[in-house]
Amino acid sequence: MSDLETLIAAVKQEAEREEFPIDVAVYRETDLEPTQPILYAGNLNSPLCFFGRDLGKDEVYARQPLIGASGTMVREGFYYAIHQQKAPSRTKLDETTCDRLLLANTVPYKPPGNKAYLMKVKNRFRPFIEQLLLFHWQGNQVITLGTEAFKWFATYAPKGELDSFYKRSDRFEAKLTVNLSASDDMGMTHQKAITLLPLPHPSPLNQKYYAAFPKMLQQRLAQVEF
Repeated sequence: MSDLETLIAAVKQEAEREEFPIDVAVYRETDLEPTQPILYAGNLNSPLCFFGRDLGKDEVYARQPLIGASGTMVREGFYYAIHQQKAPSRTKLDETTCDRLLLANTVPYKPPGNKAYLMKVKNRFRPFIEQLLLFHWQGNQVITLGTEAFKWFATYAPKGELDSFYKRSDRFEAKLTVNLSASDDMGMTHQKAITLLPLPHPSPLNQKYYAAFPKMLQQRLAQVEF
């Protein structure tokens, strides 16, 4: 099993191996090398991971996932669930988030125009996300944000199971367990049961669910075992 620094270096090496869409301009604005991954933020000992699609501009600036407008809504909801009040400051909000949660994405890069990465790109970086979640993260509960993040886990369940689950009317209240798998440095496969708790993406563009998201998040967090 690679240590985290080795894992991050391996992600960067893979990014440099063959070109794929990256919003290079944003990385240059922030003095971050475009192939440098922003793999995760937070506490690897947390029982809960929030799992999004990919990075936005704010995430590149901050060097951590889920810190823009949508991510802030998630962070504020989590803080309220823990303390039953709003965070007194942005600093306190972010400190609490990173102390108590793991934050990650399907791909640790920002795509141009915020368009979702093709499955080819997701699968290219999949082994590294698998290793992060299985070997380095100690938790087993994942709140996925949006369809893309949820269906990233389809390969770890029987064929068609996630699609069938996502068609259910109670998909944002029910849970689903999958068996995450990853290969170690010796090529041996390891598995870990992961409980998925899907939510819609908290984007202002998601008119169907945006207003309802804070309440939905509180209901989900009430289901999490801390």
